[in-house]
Amino acid sequence: MVEKMTSAAFETEVLKAEMPVLVDFYADWCGPCKMMAPAVESAAEAYSGKVKVFKLNVDENGDVAERYAVMSIPTLILFKNGQEVKRMVGLQSKGALNALIDSGL
Repeated sequence: MVEKMTSAAFETEVLKAEMPVLVDFYADWCGPCKMMAPAVESAAEAYSGKVKVFKLNVDENGDVAERYAVMSIPTLILFKNGQEVKRMVGLQSKGALNALIDSGL
């Protein structure tokens, strides 16, 4: 299951996480973000126990989006040991998303 992320929880849940973390930077009004959601949900199920998956609303948590220079949404960033290791921008296929995760593990 994909959990919602907030700025307040970002450091604990993402930067200090023991396992890799995928963060989906999105907005409720974003059409491509809505189209990306099923692939993100699928990845969360497929990689359960290996990768944590969160959604971060850029309108509500702009400080985190700004810190990581998220200029377009959807943007998916894979973090490992508190560092960004991979990034995808724009609507992606389920296969491309899985390849991103696999390459970052």
